Amino acid sequence: MTETFLEKIHWLGHDGFRIDGTRTVYFDPYKIESGPAADLILISHDHFDHCSPEDLAKIQKESSVIITEKDSARKIKGDVRVVKPGQMETVEDITVTAVPSYNTDKEFHPRKNGWLGFIVHMDGFRIYHAGDTDFIPEMKDMDVDIALLPVSGTYVMTSTQAIEAAKAIRPRWAIPMHYGTIVGDEGDAVSFQKGLEGIVKVKILERE
Repeated sequence: MTETFLEKIHWLGHDGFRIDGTRTVYFDPYKIESGPAADLILISHDHFDHCSPEDLAKIQKESSVIITEKDSARKIKGDVRVVKPGQMETVEDITVTAVPSYNTDKEFHPRKNGWLGFIVHMDGFRIYHAGDTDFIPEMKDMDVDIALLPVSGTYVMTSTQAIEAAKAIRPRWAIPMHYGTIVGDEGDAVSFQKGLEGIVKVKILERE
């Protein structure tokens, strides 16, 4: 059941998440205290609030695999695998598909940079971490169970735009992110949830 798997997803603030499945997977850890050692770390792009070497050091072990794009790869050490949108990597029993993540009406995250979102297939579920993005056409072709979507506006899509993105993706569950640290607040998450009532189930996670 998707609801049971949701309990294994922990929001670490901003775009940071940890999944405690058969493997321990992190997305964009930033300003974390500590946590279980990572089997897999996914870094969407090289902005300081997504690619943070000091936060990686808190969870990285010798066998940790990091999947990211070329700009972030220059800043970090270890088993780093560089991918472009459309490419796939397999780590143990986890399949990671890199997908595009970019702005359509602002210049903070240009498409030409090749920065990333991720679709992670693990434990029988497909989890989409959108990275820092607007509502992009590629979302209409995604088939995922859980979508982690930014909602704050300014650098990413607004909660209103994120509602339209969720309607296009149609996951079983959507989880709002990218608020409460640099821009945005819980009101953005609540607006996202209300706008999807009866359409897509939304879970607002407590920051850990």
